[in-house]
Amino acid sequence: MVALVQTVAYLGLDARKVEVQCQLAAGMPRFTVVGLPDKAVAESRERVQSALAAMGLSLPPKRITINLSPADLPKEGSHYDLPIALALLGAMGVVDAEELSEWLAVGELALDGRVVASPGVLLAALHASESDLGLICPATQGPEARWASGVRVCAAPNLVDLLAHLSGKTQLPQPQPGEVDDDHHGPDLKQVKGQETAKRALEIAAAGGHNLLMNGPPGAGKSLLASCLPGILPPLSPSEALEVSMVQSVAGLLEGGRISRTRPFRAPHHSASMAALTGGGLRVRPGEVSLAHLGVLFLDELPEFHGIR
Repeated sequence: MVALVQTVAYLGLDARKVEVQCQLAAGMPRFTVVGLPDKAVAESRERVQSALAAMGLSLPPKRITINLSPADLPKEGSHYDLPIALALLGAMGVVDAEELSEWLAVGELALDGRVVASPGVLLAALHASESDLGLICPATQGPEARWASGVRVCAAPNLVDLLAHLSGKTQLPQPQPGEVDDDHHGPDLKQVKGQETAKRALEIAAAGGHNLLMNGPPGAGKSLLASCLPGILPPLSPSEALEVSMVQSVAGLLEGGRISRTRPFRAPHHSASMAALTGGGLRVRPGEVSLAHLGVLFLDELPEFHGIR
């Protein structure tokens, strides 16, 4: 028997469909994960086995094969733990495999069976909504997932409660969308005395979305003026706030599902590496440029940045 569970792979701000396939076959007992898993995915075998042991379950003495399809797409991250565990439980007959076909699952497993947070839940929720599937995610990220309109969210604190929900014994409460933070706590132009020409330049840059280069002696107020720029920008529209939150979700910066209508303001230090500024790496993550999307990227001491001369 082969049990199937849907999950996603994150490619920048895109979520690609991944099918977790689990087969139990006769042979020497072993647990194998295939389909181009990285180190974190390969180590999910130990986390899944420990989480099942915490529930009082042991792996069957069979050859267990987990395939992450499509096999030519690299799989990275710890959010594959939960779909792997559910596919294994479906193959073992602990949970109805047909019920699992209606859900998309993401989440990391602790050794005691808790479902803990992992980055990118908002992207997974949007993908589940487009695919007409429900979303199984960590309880702490339920408010974040609820921002995807029309998606059923099962926010599970642990595997025991999740299995009880899937079997119909209990019902996990539907999480509420995270709060919208409209407050702006940054500096305001009213704190700046004089500098009328610089203020006018800020207004023009804010109105037209232009870049702005400030040049002057130390202490002239360049940094204060730049930090005041978000205060004269209009608040994010709902679609823009969701777009900015998607970037923050991938970066793991969206806490408590709170979405802000304030424009982001990023001020990296001039010693930041090029990878920190532009993002990338083995596991692609947003850099400061992406985190400042639809907001302000302030490069203080611009000539000191690496590669800028």
